[in-house]
Amino acid sequence: MGLTKNTSLTFGQVSQIVGLAVLVLGWLLGFPPGFGTVMNMYFVGFFVDLIMAWGLVPMPGTLPGQLALLVGGILVLGAASYMYLSPRLGAGPRDGLMMGLVQRLGRPVYQVRGAIEVTVLVLGYLLGGPVGVGTLMTAFTTGYAVQLAFRLGGYDKDARHMDLYGLVRYLRGS
Repeated sequence: MGLTKNTSLTFGQVSQIVGLAVLVLGWLLGFPPGFGTVMNMYFVGFFVDLIMAWGLVPMPGTLPGQLALLVGGILVLGAASYMYLSPRLGAGPRDGLMMGLVQRLGRPVYQVRGAIEVTVLVLGYLLGGPVGVGTLMTAFTTGYAVQLAFRLGGYDKDARHMDLYGLVRYLRGS
């Protein structure tokens, strides 16, 4: 949100650009992107803009309704991370960085993802983005939601994903 306040870009477009920057950072750190990385980066931004423009998610008018939507959203984020990472076709930019750092540092998913989310929160705040209770809850619980989904689904955090190099080799038949 901080970047949208300082540019004429939509939230989805900012998401795509930040995703590209995180993808490049991850690649420089030795975590090459996969097909899923590129698709995640593009389609998350595209659908965020679509959902916001069409008002597809109704905003509850009561605090309990807002909290239920927030908690539900965090749990869906964890479950969705598990579901799209399971085919091992590449993680989205943040998830790719998360998985690479989990493997390299030997730290639990909740700690690494939490650190990424808090870093994004701080950078967003410094750029003038809003920080409220929901922002804080999301930043501090997303890592736990992803870790819980991984544990319940039996996801192997050390599994290798097919990166773009592997995809090209596969498509060439070698």
